[in-house]
Amino acid sequence: MLMNFRISALLITGALFTLSFPIYSEAREGATLEQLTHQAAIHWVSVQQLETALTDKKPVNVGFDIDDTLLYSSPAFFYGKNKFSPDSMNFLKNKMFWNELSSKGWDEFSVPKQSGRELIEMHLRHGDNIYFITGRPAPEGAKEDLTEIIQRDFSIPVGKLNKVIYAGTSRNAKVGYIRKNHITVFYGDSDSDILDARKAGATGIRVLRPLLSTNTPFPVNGSLGEEVVANSQY
Repeated sequence: MLMNFRISALLITGALFTLSFPIYSEAREGATLEQLTHQAAIHWVSVQQLETALTDKKPVNVGFDIDDTLLYSSPAFFYGKNKFSPDSMNFLKNKMFWNELSSKGWDEFSVPKQSGRELIEMHLRHGDNIYFITGRPAPEGAKEDLTEIIQRDFSIPVGKLNKVIYAGTSRNAKVGYIRKNHITVFYGDSDSDILDARKAGATGIRVLRPLLSTNTPFPVNGSLGEEVVANSQY
């Protein structure tokens, strides 16, 4: 009798579940993550629009931030945090972390962003000189490996490759390097990237930070009146 009751209860529960959550055969209106991300009324630009703006112009010098702009590097940072300071953010003040991050192959676990590939390919087609300026401190006493990883992941010809510039973490750290290399356009995900570009006389263009980035809080994209590359979060 008890067994029959349990079977009946399961059948009733299954029937209620089916009635509560019908399966629709017709397509319903929805939205992709790209569409949801693209709703804010800010100055969105596509890679194609940026390329069109360069038509009939001479090659220029452009710059890219790396972390969260070209690479989803949170896996490397997450590993470093767990290794050096699991319960705090003190790992960011640890020279050993920065040394190992950029010289021990940790960026083999960083994911190259598709939007970064498209932007670099576009600028290479135009014949532009591309510079990479990171807010990481340079590794001490070890050979950096980030340049090699960037070249491989973004298929940059040897003749067009410039070594990664390690600007460090100080305020306005990238300004001097942007100015020194006569960079006219600089791409970055953070407010400091946009502001450093402007202080150096360049145009700062925002790239969206990946949604799973451990670099929080997230910036308010478009709040500085800058152009924002559409669908650049991945």
